Amino acid sequence: MNERLRSLPDGWRWARLGEVCEVVMGQSPPGASYNSDGRGVLLLNGPTEFGAMHPTPVQWTASPTRIARPGDFLFCVRGATTGRMNVADQSYCIGRGLAAIRDKDGQVDMGFLPYLLRRATQDILKETAGSTFPNLPGEKLERFPVALPPFAEQKRIAAVLNERMAAVERARAAAEAQLEAAKAMPAAYIRGSLVGSQIKQISLGEGLVEVCNGVGSSWDRYPVLGATRNGLAPAKEPVGKKPERYKLVNEGTIFYNPMRILLGSIAMLDDGDPAGITSPDYVVFRGVSGVLHPRWFYYWLRSSRGDDFIRTLTRGAVRERLLFRRLARASVTVPPWGAQLEAAELMKQVRPIRRKLEEELDAINKLPAALLRRAFSGAL
Repeated sequence: MNERLRSLPDGWRWARLGEVCEVVMGQSPPGASYNSDGRGVLLLNGPTEFGAMHPTPVQWTASPTRIARPGDFLFCVRGATTGRMNVADQSYCIGRGLAAIRDKDGQVDMGFLPYLLRRATQDILKETAGSTFPNLPGEKLERFPVALPPFAEQKRIAAVLNERMAAVERARAAAEAQLEAAKAMPAAYIRGSLVGSQIKQISLGEGLVEVCNGVGSSWDRYPVLGATRNGLAPAKEPVGKKPERYKLVNEGTIFYNPMRILLGSIAMLDDGDPAGITSPDYVVFRGVSGVLHPRWFYYWLRSSRGDDFIRTLTRGAVRERLLFRRLARASVTVPPWGAQLEAAELMKQVRPIRRKLEEELDAINKLPAALLRRAFSGAL
């Protein structure tokens, strides 16, 4: 046993996973036995075939090799989803990338077993961190040390964790619902602003001005920013060979990758955001005061109306690129300037609400791991 293993509460012991659990490593059946007409046993072929609640079978095999029984814990042992778990709701043939884990000789309470595995997963993931393609061979999984309390203590811990994890899930669901409601608010303000007789059509060339010039020699003063599905984010790649050509983005600037616009990769620097630079290949523009408010247009562009607009403009385009000249030729319906200002101010107030809810959700998401650490240190 590893000498660096932490000390345990009185009555607990260290054991190897293979000593207290039966570990069945998956193995792909003969290729000719795969079928889609329901002959044989349902096949699970790897770590990606997991639904939200239940495993999702790939197909059937008439020559099953390794079988998971109903109630077995299915554990991913290969790839980016190493450590993910699910419960077999029926008999499955498991392929490479999965292990079926079950109690051996009544040493582990079945209610406690998922928490034992989840706690072990925290340590397992530390060992596989940084691997291009994580892989847990059966021998390594069976040798992995787990902290095991007495059987009565297992049942008590499982009961407490069940109650507290359920409370965490309720809190998570509530926070997620609130966050989704906050995310929907800008679209509601867009709809509200477009009601009335004073709405009109304008050419986007009237309301937007493109930023074409590079930032020049001062490029190293700024962080490199990117546009993602969630909006503004640090760029994944550092500056290229000609950093002086990177474009300056500051408050009120909207920008997007013309190759990923269909994915909603659009960003804006709002009030208070520090300036940065972005790729010279990105489309960067600002709104014209009195004609098109940048915050109003940004949320319009990210709404279902903007999505339809983008798809219309890119239909038939070479590689579906949306450059500024194509954008500028298009016409959109906008509210009067005063209505844009009113909607933009309401949108501004949503941002701190979203940020607070995201922080709360992040804290909630960390609770299960913290509860497990407490439980396995005897502090629960």
